[in-house]
Amino acid sequence: MLPGSLQAARSLAATRVLDGADLADTLAVLHRDPVANAFVATRVEAVGLDPWRLGGEMWGWHDQDGRLESLCYAGANLVPINAGPQAVRAFAERARRQGRRCSSIVGPAEPTAELWALLERSWGPAREVRGHQPLMATTEPATEVAPDPLVRRVRRDELELLMPACVAMFTEEVGISPLAGDGGLLYQARVAELVSGGRSFARISEQGEVVFKAEIGAVTQGACQIQGVWVAPAHRGRRLSEAGMAAVLEIALREVAPVVSLYVNDYNLPARAAYHRVGFREVGAFMSVLF
Repeated sequence: MLPGSLQAARSLAATRVLDGADLADTLAVLHRDPVANAFVATRVEAVGLDPWRLGGEMWGWHDQDGRLESLCYAGANLVPINAGPQAVRAFAERARRQGRRCSSIVGPAEPTAELWALLERSWGPAREVRGHQPLMATTEPATEVAPDPLVRRVRRDELELLMPACVAMFTEEVGISPLAGDGGLLYQARVAELVSGGRSFARISEQGEVVFKAEIGAVTQGACQIQGVWVAPAHRGRRLSEAGMAAVLEIALREVAPVVSLYVNDYNLPARAAYHRVGFREVGAFMSVLF
C-alpha cells in the first residue's frame, strides 16, 4: 500500500459513526463550548444520535487512549466540532470517500478552513466561501438600546404573514431561494416548527406587514443562538434591528438560556455595529462554505 493510501486508511479507521451508546460522551464534547456548538448540540439534546431522527450521521474521532475527542455532524451541513488537525484529516477522508451530500460546510473558522482545504479538490468549486464570520455572544440585556415593545412572539395563525419575510431573508443571506427544489416544503416546516415552539419573534404592523423578524434557532442547556434577523427594506436605516434585537435578547435571557449568541458575515458592517450596540461581543469566528 502506498504511504498516502496507508495514511488515509489510518485516518478513516480513526473515525466511526456514533450511536446511542456514545450519547453521554458526545454531549460532553459538545458542552465544552456551548456557544460555538449550539447548532449541533440542540439537535443532539433533543433527539439523540439516531441518524434518521438527527437528520444525519455524527462521526466521532478518538485519541490514542480511546477517548472521544472530536465530532463531525454530517447532514445537510458538514460541521466539525472540537476538531484538531488529526481529526480534521480523518473527517475529510471519510467525507471525501462518501461524496458530498451537504449544502454547506460550516463551523469554527480554523478547522473548517482546514477541512475545506482537504476537500476542495474533490468537492469544489464552492458557490461561495465566507472565510470569517464573527461569532458574538452576551449574557446581559441591552443597556444602550431600548427594547422595541412591539416585538413579540409570532402566533401560529400568522405563519402565512411571516413566510414571505423568511423567504426574503433566506434569499438575501444565502443567495438562493429556499423555495427551490421541493417548493419550500422543508423550509416552511422548519419555520412552522419555530413558530410553534415560541422561538419566532416579529414586529407586525396593523396592516399585517412584517417590519422586523428574528428567530432563536438553537437552544441548549447552556446557550441559545439567534438567527434570521431581518428588517423589511422599506424600514431600513431606522435602527429597528437594534431595538428588535434588544427585545429578542431580553426574552431569550429571561426565558431561554443564560448565554445568547449569533454569528454574522464580516462584511456586514452595519449589522455588526448594531449587534455591538445591543451588547454582543465577539468570542470567536465561524466559516461557511456554500455549495
